[in-house]
Amino acid sequence: MPGDFLTKAFYNERRQKLREILPANSVAVFFASPIRNRSGDNDYMYHQDPDFYYLTGYKETSSLLLVFKEMQVSVNGISYDEIIFVRPRNAKEEIWRGSRLGNSGVKDQLGFDEAFDNTEFKRYKIDFSKFSSILFFDFQNDARNNLSDSSDTYDLIAQFKAKVRYPERTSSSLAVEPHKNNVDMIGLESIMDNLRGVKTKEELELLRKAIRISCASQVEVMKAIKPGMSEREIQGIHEYVFKKYQAEDMGYPSIVGAGNNGCVLHYFENYKPSVSNKELILMDLGAEYHGYTADITRTIPVSGKFSPEQKQIYEVVLKAQEAAMKICKPGNSFRDLYLATKHEVDKGLKELGIIQNESDKHNYYPHGCCHHIGLDVHDRGTYDKLEENMVTTIEPGIYIPENSPCDKKWWGIAVRIEDDFLVTKEGNEILSASAPRTVKDIEAMMKLPSALDDFVLPDLDKKN
Repeated sequence: MPGDFLTKAFYNERRQKLREILPANSVAVFFASPIRNRSGDNDYMYHQDPDFYYLTGYKETSSLLLVFKEMQVSVNGISYDEIIFVRPRNAKEEIWRGSRLGNSGVKDQLGFDEAFDNTEFKRYKIDFSKFSSILFFDFQNDARNNLSDSSDTYDLIAQFKAKVRYPERTSSSLAVEPHKNNVDMIGLESIMDNLRGVKTKEELELLRKAIRISCASQVEVMKAIKPGMSEREIQGIHEYVFKKYQAEDMGYPSIVGAGNNGCVLHYFENYKPSVSNKELILMDLGAEYHGYTADITRTIPVSGKFSPEQKQIYEVVLKAQEAAMKICKPGNSFRDLYLATKHEVDKGLKELGIIQNESDKHNYYPHGCCHHIGLDVHDRGTYDKLEENMVTTIEPGIYIPENSPCDKKWWGIAVRIEDDFLVTKEGNEILSASAPRTVKDIEAMMKLPSALDDFVLPDLDKKN
C-alpha cells in the first residue's frame, strides 16, 4: 500500500479539535454514507461521507461515530469521550466484497479505544436526554433498508432516532407546540465548516498530489488531442493519467465539452463523437487522491492554435483570473475575488462589442469564481474572509451559446480557466501552475509529441 495515507494520529487530532469547539455538555453524531444502488444487484462504488472520513479515516458503510464534549463513564465504569460502531467481520460477505476492519481493526489501525460492532448500538446504554445538545446533520439522503442486515445504515438511523426522540415532521400530533428537545440539526454545519475550511500540513500534501496528477492529465491531453477524437476519448486520456498515478477516483464527474457543449456548465455526457479543429474544448476534471480532490479547468483549441475570436475571449478570461489572483490573500473576501473577475469580464465583453455597456445584465458569466476544495470538490469552509491555509479555486469563464444576442462569430465559444490556490500568510501560491494557462504556453505545449501518438486501436467496423 502507498505510504502516504493519513495516520491515526491525524484523525485523533481532528476529533480533538472538534471536541474543543463543541458546546458544553454536547455530543456530535456522524453517520457513514449508505450504500447506493445503481440497478438490480449492482451498487455504485462506495464513497465515504467526507465528514465521517475526516474524523475517522474509516472507509466502510453502516457505521456511527459519537464525539462527546466531556468525558463519559460507561455502565461498567470505563471512561471515554468518543465511541464508534462499525460493521462486524463476516467471512461469507468478505469473500464477495473484500475484507472488513471490524472493531478490532478499527482499534488497531484507526486508534479508537471504544469500538464496537454496529449490532451493539441498539442495546448500548447512552442517556441522550442528559445532554444540552445532540448535534447531527438531518437525514436528507435516502438509505435503503437491507432486510438481511439488521444494523445497516437504515437501521442505525432508525435506532438513533428512537434513542433521541427525533421529531418526525410527518407524524401527526394534537399538541399545540412541538415537543421541546435537545436535538440540534443546524449547529454542526458551521462547526465543520470552520474545522475543514483551513487545511492542515498533512492535508495540503495530499491536495498537492491530487493537483499535480490533474495537471499532468491536462498536459498529456494538450499533446495528444487531435481533430476527430471523441469527447469521451479525451475524457479517457485524462482519467487514464489519473489511474496511472494511483488516484483512486475522480473528485466529480468529468466535464469535457467541445464547441457549444462547453457552454453547458455541468456537461457530463461527453458524448460528441468527433471534435472539430474549429472548436475549443473545455476540460474540467479533478483527480481524487486518498480522498482529496483537485479541480482544474483548461480550455484549448482542438487545432492547436486559437482563432482570433477564441484568443480574444480567452485573453479576457485570463485577465479576469489574474485580477482575482492579485487580491487572493488573507483578509480579502471571496466576494472581492468574484467582483474583480466580473469587472474584467464585463469590461472585456464591452470592448469586444458583445454587450453595449459594462453595467448590462447578461448570462455570459453565470457563476461565481471561487470555492474551497478538499475532501469535496466544493469543500466545507466559511465563505467570508480568506484565511491562511485555505485552498480555493479561481475560475472565471465566458460562455456564448449559439443564438446569443451578439455577432455570430462569437457563437459556440466557451472559455473557463480554473486553478487551485493555497492562501499563504501574505498572498497565495498557485498549486496548478504546471498546467499551461496562457495562449502562448498552451500552443507551445500542443506542438510537442505525446506518448499516446502511436497508440492506435483496430477499427471495429472494418470487415476482415
